[in-house]
Formats: sequence, structure tokens, C-alpha cells
Amino acid sequence: MQPVSHTLFSVARILVIDDDADLRAILEQILTLAGHKVILAEDGKEGVKQCRASTVNLVITDLFMPNQEGLETIVELRKDFPQVAIIAMSGKIAAGTMLSIAQRLGAVMVLQKPFLPDQLLAAVEKALRMGS
Repeated sequence: MQPVSHTLFSVARILVIDDDADLRAILEQILTLAGHKVILAEDGKEGVKQCRASTVNLVITDLFMPNQEGLETIVELRKDFPQVAIIAMSGKIAAGTMLSIAQRLGAVMVLQKPFLPDQLLAAVEKALRMGS
């Protein structure tokens, strides 16, 4: 039996926005190994700036960050880049409620931290299909 490939778009450009440097590095490694080009940002302000500087197919954003949190970032990205798929993620106690709000604001998928690499890749593949 052949393993399932999570690289529907072998060279998708994915922007990862998270204030946790270790998590950014892990996500970058997982996504790069799956064949994607990854751009990193440490908060929403930097993420929006990165999105304006280069074309991306998908944004994966944390919800709780300093400087500009995830919900505000989703609203801004939806307004300026309606074609870009967004995955919201969070691991805080109120994550369930906040992730639900993120979906109402325009995130096509949500991930509750912690999640497994396969869960991330499945969400990425689904989000990229939804965004195309």
C-alpha cells in the first residue's frame, strides 16, 4: 500500500505566523519536508507585512500573540487577500471559542494545539483545495 501524499500542491507558499520561535521552526521543518515553501513571521503585523511582500497560497496563524493577535490578522488578511486560505491554530484554554470565532471571520480550517504532523498536513491539503 502506497503512503498517502500530503503534497497536493508540491510548491505551495505557506506563511506561518506564531510568536513561539520553537513552534515556527517545527512547522517550517514539517511543511518544508512535505514540499512547501515556508515564510515565517513572529506576530500578526509581521505576517501581514510578509503577505504583502510576497504571494502566498496559505496562511497558518496562531490566535494569541503580542503586537497583533490572530483574529485581527485574519480580518485584515480576509480584507486585503480574499483568495488566500487561512488556518487558525491555538492551544490556550479559551482556544475552542476563539477558533470558532476565527472560522466565522474567515479561517477555512482550525487546529487545536498540540497537533500531530499528519493532522497539520491534512489540514494544509484541505485548506489549499478550498482556497484554489
